[in-house]
Amino acid sequence: MNHSELADWLARLERLHPKGIDLGLDRVRAVAERLGLAMNAPTVVVGGTNGKGSTCAMLDSVLRAAGYRTGLYTSPHLLDFNERARINGVDATDDELITQFEAVEDARGATSLTYFEFTTLAILRLMAAARLDAVVLEIGLGGRLDAVNLIDADAAIVTSVDLDHMDYLGATREDIGFEKAHIFRAGRPAICSDPQPPRSLLAYADRIGADLWRFGRDFNYQGDRQQWAYAGRSVRRTGLPYPALRGANQLLNASGALAALEALAERLPVSQQAVRQGLLTVDIAARFQVLPGRPTTILDVAHNPHAAAVLAQNLDSMGFFPTTHAVFAMLNDKDIAGVIAKLGARIDHWYVGSIGGPRGTSADALAAVLRDVAAAHGYTYSISVHESVGAAYAAARECAAPDDRILAFGSFLTVADVMRVLRVRPSPR
Repeated sequence: MNHSELADWLARLERLHPKGIDLGLDRVRAVAERLGLAMNAPTVVVGGTNGKGSTCAMLDSVLRAAGYRTGLYTSPHLLDFNERARINGVDATDDELITQFEAVEDARGATSLTYFEFTTLAILRLMAAARLDAVVLEIGLGGRLDAVNLIDADAAIVTSVDLDHMDYLGATREDIGFEKAHIFRAGRPAICSDPQPPRSLLAYADRIGADLWRFGRDFNYQGDRQQWAYAGRSVRRTGLPYPALRGANQLLNASGALAALEALAERLPVSQQAVRQGLLTVDIAARFQVLPGRPTTILDVAHNPHAAAVLAQNLDSMGFFPTTHAVFAMLNDKDIAGVIAKLGARIDHWYVGSIGGPRGTSADALAAVLRDVAAAHGYTYSISVHESVGAAYAAARECAAPDDRILAFGSFLTVADVMRVLRVRPSPR
């Protein structure tokens, strides 16, 4: 596929606004009004620190299994921008995206938009025109001032609240919960999958009169080794298969998705068979994705301490491996030390690579943090420094024995670089 024209557009959009991230809805709302943007189908917006992508994927998969024509917007992408916009399970084409880029460009006039704002408007307009039965939208950052929050969703899900993007969202869970709660709407289902939600989230939902569904009160799950059950306010689904997605938190994510579907059952009824089929066939790349072959290779986009703790739990559930090799790179605005601390006891050898760009971290800087964390926690592991993630993976592959495992994680960019080396696609095209 020749992406040259789309690539030219995306490169131009990166230069369109003086700030890469410029939270606020005034500019993007003005352009949306000029476009006459309105979603024409029941819409679910999904926010949260971790678990957003998996929850979106399960919603989309179950709805498609039920026969609905769906739109799914997620970000960021791994290899191709087209991954962000899926219509009925298929990535948008270059021509479809460019048509919408041209419409947004015509409508914005002198209004400056960030890359995310511009592309969000384009994808929302694509979905509004696609004659869909249901739309699932992932929040990019926070909630209150994120461009996706233009949409007054029929139901909203907050999957989890933890510390990430603290420069933009605040220094505490209470601060961050307040920002994420703003995807809720008065009188509409507001699903919270976090077992211990911040008081700020609960208070905001109460203040606006949202129909709050809390995990442990309004919905929950139980499971054994073979199957699991969902229990909601008035719906109970038993004998469910485990989602095709691996990981310790996937039943929590799945229960939040099923709560949203229960809340919207009058408009989007979903059969038990559709739930089963959707869970069995759901697919999303790089969420504890275990590749076939030896040594075992695991891809995970975990990039904050909360996600790293879940990743550690998932690694522990895999069984015995003689040695664990980690291919690692992170962005400089993340809690690098916090991530390493969660995993340091499980990694024998670290292969660090540099990520370029203004948010990138050099391999030397990562190695320095690894040494500091080892000294603080008493960890014993080796560290090797490489000029790129690809070179780091090549070194790990050369050193790993067939019965070992290689973990590639730390950022979407880290995983994408390894996927390019391995020629692994995010999903069937």
